Parts: sequence; C-alpha cells; structure tokens
Amino acid sequence: MHSNSQWIWFALGSAFFAALTALLGKLGVGGINSNLATLLRCVVIVALTAGIISWRGEWQRPDHVSLSSWIYIVLSAIATGLSWLCYYRALQLGPVSKVAPVDKLSVALAMLLGVVVLGEKLTLPVALGGALILAGSLVIICAP
Repeated sequence: MHSNSQWIWFALGSAFFAALTALLGKLGVGGINSNLATLLRCVVIVALTAGIISWRGEWQRPDHVSLSSWIYIVLSAIATGLSWLCYYRALQLGPVSKVAPVDKLSVALAMLLGVVVLGEKLTLPVALGGALILAGSLVIICAP
C-alpha cells in the first residue's frame, strides 16, 4: 500500500470505533440523561487524548497554532458537541440499528460539503456512493 493511502487504515479504524460507539452508547444511555452521558464521554475523550499526546510527546504551545486553525477547531468542536448531543438522545429514543445508519448520512453530507465548499472533485464513484448512502438512510427512515 502506498504511503498516501495510509488514510484508509485510519478511516477503517474510525468506522470500527464508530460502530462500537453506537453499541456502547446505546447501552450507556439506558439509565442516564443523554446530555450527562455526552458530558461524561467528553471527559473520557479529553483524558484519553491528553494521555496519547503525552505518550507520543506531541504537546504544542497554543501560541504556535494559527488563528484560523483555532477558529476552525473551535467551530468543529461545537459541531461535534451538538452532533453527539443529538446522537445520544437519538440512541436513547430509537434502536441502534436505525440511529447509527441514519447518523452516517453525515458521510454523504460531508462528501457534498467537500465538493461545494472545498472544491473537491465530484467523481462518479463519489457521487454514486453518496447517493447510495442517501438512499439507504431514506429506506431506514421511512421503514415502519
């Protein structure tokens, strides 16, 4: 595998851990307020990430981070937080077999945003994949 295709392994890891997130999140929100569950999740993520950064020696002074990076990271964090709050509430209210796939509609939306906002090339495989994700989500949403 070429070095520029290492992203595939990380993307597959992300998919695997996202699947675990759905299952374990569904089990976790059963007896707790979904907003509190999200807060607890965030605390664990902060501790885990700080541990990894420390272990790898990757700490960086905040003043070495550009203003635009700060702005985009903060906006991304807000979007992530809102996504997680919605996700845990959806898991609390609905079956993981429906919530998780509909949540992955974010993949098609990210593809669209990549093309529209970032100017990424819309290829036939990307368009077809996005359309299939959309179709799958609609099937799940409309199913009784």
